[in-house]
Amino acid sequence: MQRAQRNSLKLLQWMMAASLALPVALFLITSAISYTSTRDIADREIERTLDVAHEHALKVFETIDRSLAEINEVVRGLSDDTIRAREPALHRRLKRLSDSLPQLKSAWIFDADGKALVNSLASPPPDLGFADRDYFYVHIDQSIGTFIGTALAPRSPYQGARFFGVSRRRDSDDGRFIGVIQASVLPEYFESFYAKIGSDPGSFFAMGRTDGAMLTHFPRLDHDLRLDPTGPVGREIATRPDHGLITIAWPSDGIERRIGYRRVAEYPIYVSAGLETSAIRARWLATMGQHLVFGLPATALLFLLLALAFRRTQHLQAEAAKRREAEEALKHSQRLEALGQLTGGVAHDFNNLLTVIRASVDLLNRPQLTEERRQRYITAIADAVARAAKLTSQLLAFARRQTLKPEVFDVGERMQALHDMLAPLLGPAIEITMRLPAEPCLVRADAGQFETALINMATNARDAMQGKGRISFKVEPATIVPDTLADASGSQTSASHGFVSVTVSDTGIGIPAARLERIFEPFFTTKQVGHGTGLGLSQVFGFARQSGGEVTVTSELGHGSTFSLYLPRVPPDLLPQRQAPNTAPAVAGSGMSVLVVEDNIELANFVADGLTELGYSITLVDNATDALAELVMDADRFDVVFSDVVMPGMTGLDLARAIRDRSIDVPVVLTTGYSQALSQDGVAGFDLMQKPYSVEELSRVLHRAGRIRRVQNGAAE
Repeated sequence: MQRAQRNSLKLLQWMMAASLALPVALFLITSAISYTSTRDIADREIERTLDVAHEHALKVFETIDRSLAEINEVVRGLSDDTIRAREPALHRRLKRLSDSLPQLKSAWIFDADGKALVNSLASPPPDLGFADRDYFYVHIDQSIGTFIGTALAPRSPYQGARFFGVSRRRDSDDGRFIGVIQASVLPEYFESFYAKIGSDPGSFFAMGRTDGAMLTHFPRLDHDLRLDPTGPVGREIATRPDHGLITIAWPSDGIERRIGYRRVAEYPIYVSAGLETSAIRARWLATMGQHLVFGLPATALLFLLLALAFRRTQHLQAEAAKRREAEEALKHSQRLEALGQLTGGVAHDFNNLLTVIRASVDLLNRPQLTEERRQRYITAIADAVARAAKLTSQLLAFARRQTLKPEVFDVGERMQALHDMLAPLLGPAIEITMRLPAEPCLVRADAGQFETALINMATNARDAMQGKGRISFKVEPATIVPDTLADASGSQTSASHGFVSVTVSDTGIGIPAARLERIFEPFFTTKQVGHGTGLGLSQVFGFARQSGGEVTVTSELGHGSTFSLYLPRVPPDLLPQRQAPNTAPAVAGSGMSVLVVEDNIELANFVADGLTELGYSITLVDNATDALAELVMDADRFDVVFSDVVMPGMTGLDLARAIRDRSIDVPVVLTTGYSQALSQDGVAGFDLMQKPYSVEELSRVLHRAGRIRRVQNGAAE
């Protein structure tokens, strides 16, 4: 019960821990999944935004490229002087072009020396040279198509925003360099566009040349930026030059971003779009915060309920413990009363037996005793010893400490064999009826204890009927054991093949309900002093429990009582093992060597003297350690080992196991009056002599064990 209560508290503690650990684990798993999902969503958003930025840049540069091509066609084949002569008209045309394209700041036509022939800003243009600008000098030596320059500041007297040039080479009919056509593009135009499509927090855009020079940037930078092609960004782009997604700390501000990049068709330009990783995490945290809004209160409520249940359970168990203490105090007083009754009963019966033995010994010491009287006194001593052994056996059977000798037998056949013995035992005024099954009802139990239990139930029924009435015996298979008052422990009895029920019913006066719960207690009896020991039904109870079965009782005042003994049934394919009773006389030792291990000196001397008279060679030791040393030194000296079980230090059972483990080829016979180890684990395959025993019985067991060894050794030779 206490273990179950501790387990219930431990279960509640585990549930409390699980109410926190499980939501935390689920939250962590959900967080990981949510973070991956949030980043995937962010990547898709970046890709879509990058598609828009790339499409916009491509259209802008294609428009500028077509415009430059048209201007080139207008001035193709015209000399510089002709262009200067037509400067007003060309100025108006360039101005209309720049006004129609918001991305353009201005448009220019330069001669071979880098001086402006026409521009969209002023007419006539100032006499300034622009040969040092990158959009001009890259075309002098070779035709490279459309060139996109770096970001530049206007040259005085021109003013306004920064720009970068998009230019094309002017060739003569014979392919000579004669000047440049250039359009000044406003980075602000791109920044304004990026601000419109990048409204999310942490948005990022950039456009730069393939050599790392930045043309425009959003958010805007206060300084020019050139990315190192051999740096982190350059190396990432080099692995996938067309497009890709990277997570990197941007060199301009050191902020970590998730960035997508793509090259703009054949132009040496990359556009980039991205989000700060902190913004992505903020989205993820916002999502998880929504989960926490609902999850935290639910988890806290569940934990609170479990905590309240835990405290309530503790309180209830504390109250139960107090009740148990009160019950234990009551039981203790009852145990003291039962112990007094037990002690008185044992003392009474054993004193009677000792009185018989003492009186017989005194009479045997008298001189001139006739042989007939001497034999009568010896027989009285033997009978008293047998009755004492039976009394001890009944006590051990009740306590379920008796070392049983189970065998398989048919209950019906054994009951039929008991019929002839029961008739004279119960008396002529008792009618005996038996209902036995046609099918075999096999059990595995101690046959002697079974017969004793049946006789105890029968004599108890006879006494309840005051020697007159009818006793019915019934044997039948049973599936389960019914719940009864006899099962006070509340244990559940079960067997894989069911049970065999032996029912003993009488027509006596019945048992009062107040006494029904105590009838299996040792020395509890309603008979007069000297008319019963009170151990009969307790033997039945102990035998049933130790055999894996149960005994039940039902009774009604004035209508008799019914006792049912349930024993586990064994499969019908197991045949009963029958052994003929061993009534042979003592067997001579003929020089057989016996190692006797006994710590009780008086008993050891008795055994040694008795066996020596029968011709056995005896070596006597008083502990198992010395016995094992004797065997290790020379085991061939002994034909058999006879050892007590209960000894200080190494027990006889330990000695027997040590002999077997060391492969010492000497058989072992054990003896005991009671052993906790043997009652629980059995004799582990060794022969056992129950105390008290006679020298004749001991000689037969030793001779049989030694003879088996000699036969085995002879076969091996």
